Amino acid sequence: MKLFGITFAAAKNLLFLPVLIFAIVLLIWKYAKTKKVVKFLADSTHFSDLFKHFSSTRLVLKIVLSVLGLSSLFLGLLRPQWDKRQEVVTQEGRDLFIAVDVSRSMLAEDCKPNRLEFAKQKIRTLISMLKTDRVGLVIFSGSAMVQCPLTNDYSAFFMFLDQLDVETISSGTTALDRPIQKVLNVLKQMESKKTKLLVIFTDGEDFSSNLAGVRQEAFAQGLKIFTMGLGTIEGAPVPLISRDGRREGYIKDKRDNIVISRLNEGILSSIAQDTGGVYFRMTESNSALDQLVAMVEKFEKEKFSDKKLPILEEQYHYFVLFSLICFAIEWLL
Repeated sequence: MKLFGITFAAAKNLLFLPVLIFAIVLLIWKYAKTKKVVKFLADSTHFSDLFKHFSSTRLVLKIVLSVLGLSSLFLGLLRPQWDKRQEVVTQEGRDLFIAVDVSRSMLAEDCKPNRLEFAKQKIRTLISMLKTDRVGLVIFSGSAMVQCPLTNDYSAFFMFLDQLDVETISSGTTALDRPIQKVLNVLKQMESKKTKLLVIFTDGEDFSSNLAGVRQEAFAQGLKIFTMGLGTIEGAPVPLISRDGRREGYIKDKRDNIVISRLNEGILSSIAQDTGGVYFRMTESNSALDQLVAMVEKFEKEKFSDKKLPILEEQYHYFVLFSLICFAIEWLL
């Protein structure tokens, strides 16, 4: 909250405003009651004895000091800030590549609303659970491309994520070696990097030409691959979607039979195991994501860069000090 050029960092403490108002009203009521009693006894022959030390001016001053003290203390609770200064912040974390399968089999609806949309929901949840890590987005089907470079700007990452569909890369098949090779190529330009992590969201269908070789290279380069399985063992038909987004039936094979796409857990488990990662099957529960985040946080953090950030100076102590002075003078009067 900003008012008169002052930023109040703890605007949530406005909930104490009714307490302040009640205290001020109580002080005013006490003053009015005292004045009423004094006025009633003003004509008494014993007035000078009863109110020998009474001073109307001092009473008003005490009330004013109490109101100022309470108001200043309340403003201090709101954490007023002004006067910017530059502060150097060291950014540390881990780099995490997230690869998403955008082949047509990801339109199968054994995950709701379909595998691809389900994966996007899970990725959003995963990102929200991360703390200081940079994330990069790789998409793949028959080929792979870096959709979003490594960044800690999660809003930009989400923008790229939301745009994904099966038409992003015009290839209906899946080649699991392509995203791994793409990440390895990126990492070759970052030779000093210690922690190398890749999370692949896919149903495990694969038409790779060199998956075994790429897995060996990933192991040699220290790339840990975590695979996230989407779909079910029973599988589901793959919808055939027209250019205008309408369903036109299901994809069929050469014999005119509806193609059933199934989760291939074997190959996903093998990729993860061979590279020192873990395979997780995605369900409605986020327990797999909890486990994944716990594993990621065990890896060593690395320094990204030093960044200068404009920081507003805390000024609440002036208000607290003024409040204490007001209460001290009120007590002495």
